[in-house]
Amino acid sequence: MRLKMKENSLFAVLLRSPWWISFLVSAIIGVVAMLAMPLEYRALAIFSGGPFFIIGCMAAWRQWRTPSATKVTAALDAASQMPSAAFMAAVSEGFRRQGYTVKPYAGRGADFEADKAGRIALIACKRWKAARHGIEPFRELQAAADSRGAQDCIYIALGEVSDTARRFAVDSKIDIVQGVRLAQLVKAG
Repeated sequence: MRLKMKENSLFAVLLRSPWWISFLVSAIIGVVAMLAMPLEYRALAIFSGGPFFIIGCMAAWRQWRTPSATKVTAALDAASQMPSAAFMAAVSEGFRRQGYTVKPYAGRGADFEADKAGRIALIACKRWKAARHGIEPFRELQAAADSRGAQDCIYIALGEVSDTARRFAVDSKIDIVQGVRLAQLVKAG
């Protein structure tokens, strides 16, 4: 069973915020705890902001590893210029770097089948250059996943995804990979 943090929980919000905010919250909690505790327990007050300090470290690590806006734009521009075969190879290699075993999917609606620790994901990426992605390719991907018994669906897109398609993706638990995540996926090496 995979535990997932609620999207709007305090820790999730802090993970998405600049790293220094968590450190500031940690320091404020530590100072308030120090002032509120009896003298003999003040040394323990340092640990009261510990969870926020850990979240700050995690946020700093993530933000340090995230490419700059310039690098993301350059990677997405390069991806948009790739021929289909090169793009598919870059996507496949990106998933391999993440620990997946990737093979072509023979059916309709998906391009790859990726397996990681026995969990199957179907990946659709042929239409990555479409200016606007409608609901139909998402329905095809979901149908392919249902037919294959895949646990995850991943849709790769450079262009805009329509609101209807995005709602369908959320309802069907289809992961849409765009922007920074797509740039990291197709990066060289």
